[in-house]
Amino acid sequence: MSPHELARSVVFAAFCLSLIIGVTGWLVRTRRISPFSSLGRILRSVSEPFTAPIERRLVRAGGNPVHAGWWLVVGVAVVGVVALSLWDWVAGVFWAMSGAANGGPRAVAALVIEVVYNVLVVALLVRVIGTWFGAFAYSRWMRPAYLLTDWLVEPLRRVIPPFGMMDVSPLAAWLVLWILQRFLLSVL
Repeated sequence: MSPHELARSVVFAAFCLSLIIGVTGWLVRTRRISPFSSLGRILRSVSEPFTAPIERRLVRAGGNPVHAGWWLVVGVAVVGVVALSLWDWVAGVFWAMSGAANGGPRAVAALVIEVVYNVLVVALLVRVIGTWFGAFAYSRWMRPAYLLTDWLVEPLRRVIPPFGMMDVSPLAAWLVLWILQRFLLSVL
């Protein structure tokens, strides 16, 4: 079994386990199974160590603590997908670097162009998605994305007017980056 298949199996097992814990907690919390019966006490003792911290956060946020098990399932799924994506990305970078090292100076230059393009595109995505949630340039977490992309987005913003409430300058910046990347790779 390859390491990637093993990681996928572990993530799937964690998801299935969280689903079982979420369903059992939900059954007891909604009283489909009596919390005072012996089965209910066993199910509560199994599910509460995992759902109790989530319940506390939900109650503080004004949510319904009955849904803590489902938040656990969604959280495990999201963390699993992110972990597998990160694993794939690290493996891809490793193979790209080893291929570029064996390919000579042109391959290394092409890899540098690809890496810079990918970093700038991710910074543009973070910038756009951050504005959806109210995180702007002065937010501690958003400063790197703005520092990486302001040199391109701000001049485009002065040229391209917004369409209603929609600012298309990050989309135009992505298009400019893509054209520049394609041009540089064709020159190599």
